[in-house]
Amino acid sequence: MLRIDDRITIEDWELTEQFTRASGPGGQNVNKVSTAVELRFEAERSPNLPDPVKRRLRRLAGRRWTNDGAVLIFVQDTRHQPRNREIARERLAELVRRAIEVPKRRIPTKPTKGSVRRRLEAKKQRGEVKALRRDP
Repeated sequence: MLRIDDRITIEDWELTEQFTRASGPGGQNVNKVSTAVELRFEAERSPNLPDPVKRRLRRLAGRRWTNDGAVLIFVQDTRHQPRNREIARERLAELVRRAIEVPKRRIPTKPTKGSVRRRLEAKKQRGEVKALRRDP
């Protein structure tokens, strides 16, 4: 079980881990030991995530979101399988935490009349300076 916050937890049946051989340096270790972790979270079927959180998670996950509604996280940062597994779970938890946060609604604002007037005055002055440079 993966605890995200005091309200949301991810059950073990929602997570699937698959271990593969990692690429990169490591010598013989790379050729023999499956240390890379592919963590799959069935987000669409998860009863613990509310619908708005699922929608935000889908947007945040981007390419990691599959067609069948799962989030894939692939980690091959270290040579140790348990550490890669830990990192993958931390990344998933952080992604879900970011999806839990409700974005603040932006209120469009208008420039003040004084700032518009000052901007136009500055443009007019600049135009006059450039006009003085021209041939008569």
